[in-house]
Amino acid sequence: MLRVRCLRGGSRGAEAAHLIGAVVGRAVSGWVSRTFRSTSSSAAALPLTADEPVTEHTPEDCPVCAHNEWDPLEEVIVGRAENACVPPFTVEVKANTYEKYWPFYQQYGGQTFPKDHVKKAVTEIEEMCNILQHEGVTVRRPEPIDWSVEYKTPDFTSTGMYAAMPRDILIVVGNEIIEAPMAWRARFFEYRAYRPLIKEYFRRGAKWTTAPKPTMSDELYDQDYPIRTVEDRHKLAAQGKFVTTEFEPCFDAADFIRAGTDIFVQRSQVTNFMGIEWMRRHLAPTYKIHIISFKDPNPMHIDATFNIIGPGLVLSNPDRPCRQIEMFKKAGWTVVTPPTPLIPDNHPLWMSSKWLSMNVLMLDEKRVLVDANETSIQKMFESLEIAGRFLTIAHIHNPLYFQYILK
Repeated sequence: MLRVRCLRGGSRGAEAAHLIGAVVGRAVSGWVSRTFRSTSSSAAALPLTADEPVTEHTPEDCPVCAHNEWDPLEEVIVGRAENACVPPFTVEVKANTYEKYWPFYQQYGGQTFPKDHVKKAVTEIEEMCNILQHEGVTVRRPEPIDWSVEYKTPDFTSTGMYAAMPRDILIVVGNEIIEAPMAWRARFFEYRAYRPLIKEYFRRGAKWTTAPKPTMSDELYDQDYPIRTVEDRHKLAAQGKFVTTEFEPCFDAADFIRAGTDIFVQRSQVTNFMGIEWMRRHLAPTYKIHIISFKDPNPMHIDATFNIIGPGLVLSNPDRPCRQIEMFKKAGWTVVTPPTPLIPDNHPLWMSSKWLSMNVLMLDEKRVLVDANETSIQKMFESLEIAGRFLTIAHIHNPLYFQYILK
């Protein structure tokens, strides 16, 4: 899911920004008097249709506003599992999945996921939407699309995947929505499910930026990327080798995590340095991009590895320790080690790990949406004096949901 609007006048993560800024030796501004500044009033006033009056939007009117992961949540986009398809077994998919699941992709690539899992996922997402609405959050949804339709570009042919994870493709920075270029061919046209919503937000005053779309030609991928075992993955990750090359910019939004004017990112299987550099230049000078890294054999998306849940408060995965963690500790951050997830080892996780248990949604600094089955992490939040809103649906039995929805 994607945080679209948080309470105006929220903290913006100023404490976190100040602490990190003190350590890296650069000046960071203090509290910001306004939540954001509009630099696109003229764009917001462009004529749209005869039925829509031309108006000047003030910052207070803008429906999009988010600077961090913990301010009081007012509006969120929750994805859809309808028509979800197994991605074709291409080199970038192979690099992000484990060998024991490769036969599944080889057999079902381009087809819909098992119907019973999709049906459960749809039901469970609806219940999650109900929970959010009962907590006072406005819930928006992407358009349902038939992802099984094959498409062809001058460089490749593929089918789609889903619109289940808005967090992967969109990031909100202040009053701006940024569409990520993505790195999987199966996700090339995923933005289409969100365009009606984004256009609505734009008409109402939000900024809208689409990062350069990669061609996703063969040059973007190391076609000989050598992975067979976990040892192979550890060795390649330690050497800084990934399946994506630096042929052109690519990134998934889920490799970035916000703390006010400081945004942290990892180089991963789907986010390359060119993509990070594009974001750095695009957001400068207001926002600073910091690259951090982890002892992770298969880095892809940061929030099940390093999840900032409050000002100067971060969950750090003990299985994937952060190489720069001392910088955070010296800056006065509280680094919390989440407990080992309770999901059984034999539970099928086609594209993910059990550590999605720590990939939680903060409704504000004192409320969190977590998996009802993960009782140990519930106790952890209680020890932090954060009240849980525990999902009471049995999605632990549904691998499609567990991988794709808690974003």
